Amino acid sequence: MTRVVLVDDQAVVRAGFRVLIEEHPDLEVVGEASSGPDAVAVVRRTHPDVVCMDVRMPGGDGLAATRQIVADRGEADLPAVLVVTTFDLDEYVFGALEAGASGFVLKDCDPDELADAIRALARGEATVDRSVTRRVLVEFARRRPAPTPDDAGSVLTPRETDIVRLLAQGMSNAEIAAALVVEPSTVKSHLGRAMTKLGTRDRLQTVVWAYRTGLARP
Repeated sequence: MTRVVLVDDQAVVRAGFRVLIEEHPDLEVVGEASSGPDAVAVVRRTHPDVVCMDVRMPGGDGLAATRQIVADRGEADLPAVLVVTTFDLDEYVFGALEAGASGFVLKDCDPDELADAIRALARGEATVDRSVTRRVLVEFARRRPAPTPDDAGSVLTPRETDIVRLLAQGMSNAEIAAALVVEPSTVKSHLGRAMTKLGTRDRLQTVVWAYRTGLARP
């Protein structure tokens, strides 16, 4: 069972999301909050797997709450923060990535897309709405400081490099495995080692690294 906390200043939105999420037997809403500070408190109390976070809320914005939630979790993988917003402006996405969010979807996405995004984050994967993925990652990578030589390709084995490059193309573990004619478990192992070497906390940050170093290109 994947445990979810909903954060939105509008009660009707939270109620709608709760209904949509709990239609899936493997997803459970364990808490709600209407502001950033409330979200931090609820997360500390309920220990969810995924937090669905709004960006702009009168009582405290979701980006500040995301930073605190990520800081609280330390080296742990969870909870992961999925930013769910009506705003698809680049600056909001950049802010979410900088704050440590692992995913970004728009509120008008298909209900099944929301459920799939929650599951992906709970598995340690990351997701960004397809309508903004390439534009956002390329621009976000451009804005970050250039990597030092020690950061770049020499730290990865050829196989790890291939896997990270395919990951940056938007492929899942299963698709990467098919492309390289290996088992998905092999992809997962190589990717895990690559992330440890790069110091990236999730798949999304690994893709950002690939764009920053030029391993992946738009």
